[in-house]
Amino acid sequence: MSPAPNDAASDLTLASDFPAATRDDWRKLVDGMLKGAPFEKLVGKTYDGLKIEPIYPRAQGTSAIGSRAAAAPWQIMQRIDHPDAALANAQALHDLENGAIGLTLVFAGANGAHGFGLPPTAEAVAKILDGVFIDAGISIELQVGPQSRMAATHVAEYIKGRGLAPAKCDIRFGLDPLGACAAWGSSPYAWQDIAPAVTGAAKTLASAGFKGPFIVADGRVIHDAGGSEAQEIAFVLACATDYLRALESAGVPLDDARGMIYARLSADADQFLTLAKFRALRLLWARIEQACGLAPKPLFIAAETAWRMLTQRDPYVNMLRATIATFSAGLGGANSLTVLPHTLALGLPDAFARRAARNTQLILLEESNLAKVSDPAAGSGGIEALTRELCEATWTQFQTIDKAGGVFAALEHNLIQSKVAATRAVREANVAKRRDVLTGASEFPNLHEKPAEVLEARPVALTPYGETKIKFDALAPMRLAAPFEKLRDRSDAMFKTNGERPKVFLANLGTPADFTARATFAKSFFETGGIEAVDSEGFADPAALAAAFKASNAALVCLCSSDKVYGEHAAAAAKALHAAGANHIYLAGRPGEQEAVLRSAGVQEFIFAGGDALAMLTSAWQRLEQR
Repeated sequence: MSPAPNDAASDLTLASDFPAATRDDWRKLVDGMLKGAPFEKLVGKTYDGLKIEPIYPRAQGTSAIGSRAAAAPWQIMQRIDHPDAALANAQALHDLENGAIGLTLVFAGANGAHGFGLPPTAEAVAKILDGVFIDAGISIELQVGPQSRMAATHVAEYIKGRGLAPAKCDIRFGLDPLGACAAWGSSPYAWQDIAPAVTGAAKTLASAGFKGPFIVADGRVIHDAGGSEAQEIAFVLACATDYLRALESAGVPLDDARGMIYARLSADADQFLTLAKFRALRLLWARIEQACGLAPKPLFIAAETAWRMLTQRDPYVNMLRATIATFSAGLGGANSLTVLPHTLALGLPDAFARRAARNTQLILLEESNLAKVSDPAAGSGGIEALTRELCEATWTQFQTIDKAGGVFAALEHNLIQSKVAATRAVREANVAKRRDVLTGASEFPNLHEKPAEVLEARPVALTPYGETKIKFDALAPMRLAAPFEKLRDRSDAMFKTNGERPKVFLANLGTPADFTARATFAKSFFETGGIEAVDSEGFADPAALAAAFKASNAALVCLCSSDKVYGEHAAAAAKALHAAGANHIYLAGRPGEQEAVLRSAGVQEFIFAGGDALAMLTSAWQRLEQR
């Protein structure tokens, strides 16, 4: 017989044997471990200046944020961007047969094309969609640019020509002139001329029976350029509001107008910020709807894994980054998700990379069941606090753009670009100092990795779009790993020419217990810049050390050991190395009180965690190329 609900057997109290703990109890333990260091040392900060505390209480009085239907999965979209329409069609059919339920058609010249993209002709569109049952529950999303804007019309005409009912086709047409202007840094027309054109296109598509949405507010423009979460959401809100006003001015009722607009956000490997970003956008858009006198409806948010986090080196780590990004966007309530293949930064991805991108979503949905719980972050102290603070920071920036006259006016005054550039500069500095780590690129490099395979493809040639009448700073896309990869490219070029890479000799002092930690650090440090490390046994005799250095044929040398051994042997070792021809000597670790003695002995630079690794490696290459 089963116990009654109130029986003790059904009321497990696993923690009853432990005394109740309070935040004050925890704080006392933390202060003891900090040993006088300030508690603020444990408080992190985002690029928007938001504080991330080490511990949060459970949030009270919160509820789930509406996004997808209950237990409904997001749409698994697959990127289609091959410049050959026939091959693009073959890829599309294969993807749909193997788990994708939608296609993201990336046309040449679109913000997310990254050098490739589909040809934007009517003939190409017909070939790409041949055999795709568009009215059978398949989702289509278009990414178009100024030179490929007619692709939306070609898709609509193709559907009409096939005799399909537009209302049965799930198509997001992706019109976004504001995003294109921001990315290109120019426009042949002013906003008062652009607005009627984009609203006219949306109205034409709606009158043809398409349900939309037709216009996208695309935050990838900000994210790709190095911007922050609040800057990205503020841009999306400002663009969406401008489109909403334009549609209303064109005679579209507000309730219909909002259904014509959707959003697109980047999802990156910062799990909690990505999750909070998607939640914050929904809350803020609901606030705008309420200000318009509308009862809020869930905004359709398309997600795409981030371009800027992709690396060319050790690209398989990109699979892990994409998995975290997919996880975060999915739990954050994304309605659709496109995973960028892990080799996209190297070229056009092959079948294996495309399969991995597709299966990333399939595994998380079908095996991890991530869609079964609506807004699982609801009530989480940390995520709720981050969402709230992100809303506040975003709303301030959105109001600044709106007061400037909208997105186009803010772009003309470089208001948006200047803020993004400032954030990008801080981000690049943190990457250079390896505070923001890019595994395989800025840390843990593999100089002997086998290059990943990509397809051979020639990008579509596009003609210039109109006369550039209005110019402003462009929000150019970037990849965080690119500066380190340039150094690795120089190393590869030298290897191809000479059969070997530049070398640094690790002058290890003492026993392995003394030097292993810093030798490992130094090896990773230099090989991040393409300079191959030559390891050595520990030395106590300066003459033997100098002889080993000469035999290594290395152009650079780095002393590696503990602070204690440095105090006893580093000065003599540096003098011996200098006498043996070492023109530039590094030492792994902070010099501390020994700096003057070490420099006088011949040590020129010190490498340590938190130093500007990129600047030091760049200067090392300058010395190598001057030899």
